Parts: sequence; C-alpha cells; structure tokens
Amino acid sequence: MGNHKMFRYKSLEELRQEIVNEDLHIQLTDDLSPLRNTVKIGHLTTSNAMAVLPMEGCDCNPDGSMSDLTKRRYLRFAKGGSSLIWWEANAVVEEGKANPRALMLNKENLTSFREFVKESKQAAKEANDVSLINILQLTHSGRYSRPGEDRAPMVAFRDPMLDGRSGVISDEQVVTDEYLDSLTEKYVQSAILAKEAGFDGVDIKSCHKYLLSELLGGFTRKGKYGGESLENRSRFLVQTVEAVRKAVGDEFVIGCRLNVFDVHPYPYGFGCDKEDFRKWDSTEPKELIKMLVKAGVNVFALSSSNPYYIYPQFGRPFDIPSIGVPEPEESQLGIIEKIFEYSRVCQEAAGDVPLIGNGYSWFRNFIPNVAAANLKAHTTKMVGLGRSSFAYPDAAHDLFTKGEMDPRKVCVSCSKCTQIMRDHGSTGCVVRDSEVYVPKYREARAQAEALASASR
Repeated sequence: MGNHKMFRYKSLEELRQEIVNEDLHIQLTDDLSPLRNTVKIGHLTTSNAMAVLPMEGCDCNPDGSMSDLTKRRYLRFAKGGSSLIWWEANAVVEEGKANPRALMLNKENLTSFREFVKESKQAAKEANDVSLINILQLTHSGRYSRPGEDRAPMVAFRDPMLDGRSGVISDEQVVTDEYLDSLTEKYVQSAILAKEAGFDGVDIKSCHKYLLSELLGGFTRKGKYGGESLENRSRFLVQTVEAVRKAVGDEFVIGCRLNVFDVHPYPYGFGCDKEDFRKWDSTEPKELIKMLVKAGVNVFALSSSNPYYIYPQFGRPFDIPSIGVPEPEESQLGIIEKIFEYSRVCQEAAGDVPLIGNGYSWFRNFIPNVAAANLKAHTTKMVGLGRSSFAYPDAAHDLFTKGEMDPRKVCVSCSKCTQIMRDHGSTGCVVRDSEVYVPKYREARAQAEALASASR
C-alpha cells in the first residue's frame, strides 16, 4: 500500500497506473453515459445521476432562515445541473444546532423557505432543464451542539476519547430516554414543515457522531436506547423514520445520511471490528439498512468517520489535513477503495433503494471516469459531491454540455473549507471562490488563534 501523497496525476493513464501500483480495485471508464442515468427515488425520478451532498455553510440568519450568502450557495447548486440537492443540516430543536448560524426551518420563516425552494426549482429547470429534487437534512448535533457562542454538548453516552475534546465533563450531559422519547416528535414536526415549504423529502441524519449517529455506537448506554443489541441502539433512528413516514405519507421522500463506519474503538463506535477499529465490520450496517428500508427510507447517502476527531480522512480523503489533524499513513486511493467497498456492500443490502455514492472529490477532473465506472458496475445508483460542490457547483452542467470537468475549477482537497468550520466561521471554497471566502478564512483563523493564545 502506498503512503499518503499529494494529487499529481495529469492524465487518466497516470491515475490508472497508480491504482495498479497500489494493487487496488478501483475502476475507471471513458464511457460517461451512466452519469445521465435517471434514478427512481420513492415516487420521484431524477433527471440524471448527479447529486450535491450536504455541506454546512454556517452562514444563516440567527433565526435559522437563509441569509443572502446561503441563498447564493443554493442558487449556484440549483443552476449547476445536478438533479438532487441534499441540503445541509437543519436543526429540529434550538439546542441541537451545531452553530449559532445553522439552518432551522420553523413556522415563522416558513414562507421565506417556500419562496426560495420554488425559486431553486425554477432556476434548475431554466438553466439545465432539470426537475430538481430538494431533500432537507434534519439533525440534532448532540455532542457537537453549539447553539450559542459556547459549546453545549448533549451526548448519548460518555466517551473517554471524545469527551475532553468536545467539552463533556458530567454525566448530566447524557440525554435521558425521556428526552429521546420526546425528540422523535420534533423530527416529525420539522418534516411536516419541510413538506409545507415545498421540499421533496427529508433526511433523518445519522452521521459524523452527531446524536443519532452516536446512539448507534452506544454499547455502554443503559436502557432501551443502548447496549449490545442493535435493536436498542438503532431504536431511536428507526422509530423516528417510522413516525415521519406516518406523518408525511408515501408521496414524500425520506432519506438517511448514515455513518456505516465510525472508525472508532469498541465499545463506542458503529460498524467497526471489535479488535481493530480501523477495519470495517459490515454485519450491523447491512442489517440496519434493511431495517431502515422496511421503516420507509427511500434513499441513502453513506458516510464514515468523525470529521471532528483524528481520522477524518476515512470520510473525506484530502491532500492537506485541517490544523491539528495528523497526516494519514494510508494513501488516499487506499482509503477510497474502502469507501467504494462499503458503498457496494450497502447498495446490495438496500436492494432497489438507491444509494448516493461518496468519496469522489479527491479525484478532481477525473471524478466522472471513476463515478461512471461505479454506476456501470451498479455499486451505487448516484454520484454525490460534497466539498467539490463548494468549489465547482456547476460540475454537472459542464459534464453534460462539454463532456468533461474543468481542472481549473475542481476542488483541490486542501481542507480550508473544513478549517473555516472548525474555526467557527462561514464556510465555502477558499481556492475557487476566493473573493468571498479568503477574507472569511483569514478572519476565522485570526479569531481562533487569538482565542487559543488567550487560553494558554
């Protein structure tokens, strides 16, 4: 296996040779036609196989409504040619916000959301003749909640590896069963509002060690939401999907952004080998996906690892890590092979329910060749771009009109968008959208460094 290295490939043949050198099972193709596939999601059908994955901008108004900068980002996505936009985290309760400027749909700002969702659909139709599907991500940030200036973590259980890093100092910060019982209804209320606002569906978010994701690794938690039993640890997620489905009916999409591999030691991580947490154990993720399909999930977008811990590369392979994250030992291609493998296995478990593949941004302008090969092999049904969409929101448009992605517009996996978020600023692509985000990057870095200096 090769070591972590900078992306240096000038041609598809160079990339193909590196894959051979590392003895990896990653396919490439010159036939990009699978990217034009239409995909059935619930009662809807996509215009193509391209999707924008959720990336928080942390730039909404204090009341949770969209600021001008938020609207700018989503209009760029809507006009970019992708058939589906999986919107960023929308908090279902105030205490569940990941930052003070998180998205939060409520009765007071419902009209503004409804107007914008309509505008986004019109923009997609006019720009690329795309019938846009909008899915709103519903979330509770749990361990990473910060509704105000200070952290206010609410955890599923105590975790000695994460508690100190996330400000958890007391058992009182562990949410009770009664709190979780009442929280399901908050997801239902948010889903109903999303439907009223014109969204085509919602995502019951369970990734990145936010509250629902953390519960899946709750082997040490007592009571009906924890323990060795997967039925208990998945109880909240499954019951919430079922409750939302009952409330919104069959003509509304329910998605799940799901961590299938926490890369976190037992007894605190989900989807991990109990002896070696860096090895994926597919047993419970496959079982859970089947449970969620039965409960009413129409589409999955998988993820892995914890972006706030020391192994974020397992979810977002990069060239340059965020500050404080050690350079990985693994090659990016080796990590991506694992991402593609869990996508293949989970798509098989999901059956006809589509899975949106991830892990593509590092490939830059060769994304289409890798993604089309996966679609052709039926290891996923759609292609999702997260960080890459920050940098290159019109990638799908270029693909379908020019037959390729422009190397001058691609994400360079520098982690600066992630760094702004870590520094509590409003985030976007510092490299490709520099006029807007270089000042924001510098401001957030300066504030973070000043805070660190003051605390020494």
